[in-house]
Amino acid sequence: MPKYRYNAVALDGKKVRGRSEAANQEQLASILKEDGLFLVSSEVTRDEQRYAKLKTIEVADFCRQLAAMLSSGITLIRAMMILAQKDLKPRIKKIYDALIEDLQRGSSLSEAMAARGKAFPELLINMIKAGESSGRMDVTAQKMATTYDKEHRLNSKIKSATVYPIILVVLIIGVILIIFTFVLPTFFTMFEGQELPLPTRIVMGFSHFLTSNGLTLLIALLILAAAIGAIFRQPKPRILFDRCKLKIPKIGSLLRTIYTARFARTLSSLYVSGIPMIQSLTIARNTIGNKYIESQFTQVIEHLGNGRTLSQALSGVDGFDKKLNSTILIGEESGRLEAMLESVADQFDYDAEMASQRMVALIEPVLIVVMAVIVATVIISVMLPIYQMYQNVGGQTPE
Repeated sequence: MPKYRYNAVALDGKKVRGRSEAANQEQLASILKEDGLFLVSSEVTRDEQRYAKLKTIEVADFCRQLAAMLSSGITLIRAMMILAQKDLKPRIKKIYDALIEDLQRGSSLSEAMAARGKAFPELLINMIKAGESSGRMDVTAQKMATTYDKEHRLNSKIKSATVYPIILVVLIIGVILIIFTFVLPTFFTMFEGQELPLPTRIVMGFSHFLTSNGLTLLIALLILAAAIGAIFRQPKPRILFDRCKLKIPKIGSLLRTIYTARFARTLSSLYVSGIPMIQSLTIARNTIGNKYIESQFTQVIEHLGNGRTLSQALSGVDGFDKKLNSTILIGEESGRLEAMLESVADQFDYDAEMASQRMVALIEPVLIVVMAVIVATVIISVMLPIYQMYQNVGGQTPE
């Protein structure tokens, strides 16, 4: 009997995690229900570490091809066999072969996907499960293909928008290291025994520090980076860090838009598929990417369980764009919540793209100015003592 790792919600809205043995997910849900728990998500723990996580574009391709074959009348097992016969990367073929094996044993596709650990997103597994229940898995797969295409496109645009600033930062660091460790020391030998201006003394001190303690500084930075990484892997520091990110001028606004777009897109897909709102919220919060925002959803689910509307439950969440709550409120009042969720998801996707472009337009000149200031400081620190030397030579009178 397989062992499941599950996420559940108690009647009071409290989130519960645990492990349990069950023949399938339906039996697991029944077992938890007897204990007063509502099953939100589950996955089989076997083989969890053996499968690589699929990239967003790979998930989109999987859903698109599966939808095309199912809509053409091809059976699920036959569709998976066709997918596995294509020219695939070994890690992807390994996942497909395992899915086929489970399907032939009688498992549903959602159970087979859950058994692959983190290979498939939790959102997709739950959506496929909903599609299996409704008998419209081809429609569900096509919808998820569109969803992951949009997510991939948004992530790609954000990444491409940040490439140039990253290149500039690396270039600035490289210029600093080359100038202060190789170029400047050759000039400083000219100034030995001379009274130097303050800017030159500061630059010389920094240059001597880098050349004398470069290896020590590198080791210290690596240790510091490892320590910071270990600290931020802990829940409380990570929540605090993610909260601080939202307060950064300009960048915080961009992050809010991105987080809102992810949440709205996921919630829209889940709710339209008929998944209960509490379960939809629990799944959707895990796709946001900000632990501070995610930590507030325990209270959101509790409010929803106490009879409040979705807009009321989300009103206290710090980290989302304010337009999200007002749009949900309009959808509730008009009875068109599904359409409004999808509309606001599209709008925030567009806003995130525009915000990322504006951010790059702001960062680029700032980094160029920083580089210009560094170069100007170095030039001034070198030219001042040279100018002083020429003045001293010009001021000497012949005997």
